[in-house]
Amino acid sequence: MTTNKSWTARIFGGIWTSLNFTRKLFFNLIFLLIVVAIIGAMFNEEQQVSIPKDSVLYLNINGNVVIQKQSVDPFDEILMEATDNRRDAPEILLRDIVFAIDNAAYDNRIKSLVLSLGGLGNAGQDKLREIADSIERFKANGKPVYAIGDYYNQTQYYLASHADHVYLNPMGMVFLEGYGRYRTYYKSAIEKLKAKTHVFRVGTYKSAVEPFLRDDMSEAAKAANKAWLDSLWQQYKNDVSLARNIELTTFDETLDGFLAKFEQSENNFAQYALDNGWVDALKDREAIRTEMIELVGANDNKLGFNYVDYYDYLDITKPPFDLNTSGENIGVVVAKGAIYGGNRKPGAIGGDSTARLLRKARLDDTVKAVVLQVDSPGGSVFASEVIRQEIEQLKKAGKPVVASMSSVAASGGYWISMSADEIWASPSTITGSIGIFGMLLTYEDTLDFLGIHTDGVGSTELVGISASRTLDPRVGQIFQRSIEHGYDKFISLVAKERGMAKDAVDNVAQGRVWVGIEAKENGLVDELGTLQDAVASAAKLANIEQYDTKYIEPTLSAREKFWKEFVGSATLSAANSLGGYTQDSKIMSRLHEIIDEVDTFSEFNDPRGAYAFCIMCEY
Repeated sequence: MTTNKSWTARIFGGIWTSLNFTRKLFFNLIFLLIVVAIIGAMFNEEQQVSIPKDSVLYLNINGNVVIQKQSVDPFDEILMEATDNRRDAPEILLRDIVFAIDNAAYDNRIKSLVLSLGGLGNAGQDKLREIADSIERFKANGKPVYAIGDYYNQTQYYLASHADHVYLNPMGMVFLEGYGRYRTYYKSAIEKLKAKTHVFRVGTYKSAVEPFLRDDMSEAAKAANKAWLDSLWQQYKNDVSLARNIELTTFDETLDGFLAKFEQSENNFAQYALDNGWVDALKDREAIRTEMIELVGANDNKLGFNYVDYYDYLDITKPPFDLNTSGENIGVVVAKGAIYGGNRKPGAIGGDSTARLLRKARLDDTVKAVVLQVDSPGGSVFASEVIRQEIEQLKKAGKPVVASMSSVAASGGYWISMSADEIWASPSTITGSIGIFGMLLTYEDTLDFLGIHTDGVGSTELVGISASRTLDPRVGQIFQRSIEHGYDKFISLVAKERGMAKDAVDNVAQGRVWVGIEAKENGLVDELGTLQDAVASAAKLANIEQYDTKYIEPTLSAREKFWKEFVGSATLSAANSLGGYTQDSKIMSRLHEIIDEVDTFSEFNDPRGAYAFCIMCEY
């Protein structure tokens, strides 16, 4: 027995020794990595970033422009920055882009701005307009702006059109297609699977569930969607034609019209863009490099002229943390993404977590007013109401609240905005969609076909409701009446908060989508403007003249603080030696779109199954 115990002890002792050795090795490697980083940072001149006199700010932004990034592990974020994978990151903050351009406008070292937009992904028209405004402010300081590209899609060209000089590669193209909404419809597939769809909704135009009921878009949905899409396209054309000083007729909207002009340009996309006045010249890389050398001088770097890229410039010029810890502030709470119950990390909206941020602003004595910046197609009705209730608490505390709508503030996104003292929207904000729906799929016929059956007993008729059993029509009535009650509460709240008659709200509700200009005409928003306009208005409501803007962020955990503060720039330098990886952005982008759409519905967790969501509104 003693021998067996001794043998067992040796076995477990050996395991523990191995684990202890592994643990020590891991932390020693981290320590060694940090030491190498510090030495590398001290002696590796290649890694020292500086801004030469008479430089170009090379705006090589990559990813989708957002008002809030999706949360990632702080250590992963550090490694991403260190390995330069941030240049391939899927998201980039709007306020960082505007900060960099505005700062460069007054930076004596920066002589020009070059827009290299090949990596720019999606961005709402409101975000593009804010960046374009900062480009115009840069130009107003007497500094030229160049746009260079092999290809410009619609988003990229919006910004490029504001440059003094727009250059396109002779083998390149500009493609402006307009706006559209096309969805996949599942009715026939669901019938083939022998599943049954039970939908409960209020709103003629509440079309989020149509793919489960039809094989095509309803005429009502087509009419409503066409209206706001045409309005967005008209705004795009107006903005670009004004920036480029070209006629609205330049934009092609029919295939016959395009083909006629394309043939006149000898079927050459680049020549077509030049003939259309969309670009100023066709220039290859060497021609552009030569022009930049004449402007700012030659340099022995990968571009061949004096420049600092966007990411390095932001690192050098932007403070790493909020310098304002006292005084009077206008707090900004960002609500971005679909709305779910409970807690969510940044990049999505949790009823509890977003309400907690609003409460944090309420309890912060330095915050005198709050701006809720919304970029959301909605989601859980219950979670939306939790957030709205916290806005009411802010107002009771004597702190004005202003809602600032970004690209989208529809359905639940409007619900969380409607109780603000003022609502500001962009002319292109997609908003409204005031309606509610619920949906349940049952698979009793599918299971029966497979020879699977469900049976049992319960103490009441309410127990046993599930997707594997036939839905009692009376249960369907309960759900429908609950949805109708939710809709009535929605329009009643809008009527109360907006000072409108309930019937008037119902007329512009019914799930219909409006752009900002029309929403203002319909009384759903107060003013059109940017986040900065909303902040200024909040300060006016709070009767303060001198203030700073303070973003209200979640409190970091001890682990997050450790990686943020301890690892810091040392790991950044070391990780540069590790290299990075690249991936096909178009394939990954499409994959993310599919996953996101599935995840959005599968993660909805409203306790009553009631949702104020506009899937067609995301763009």
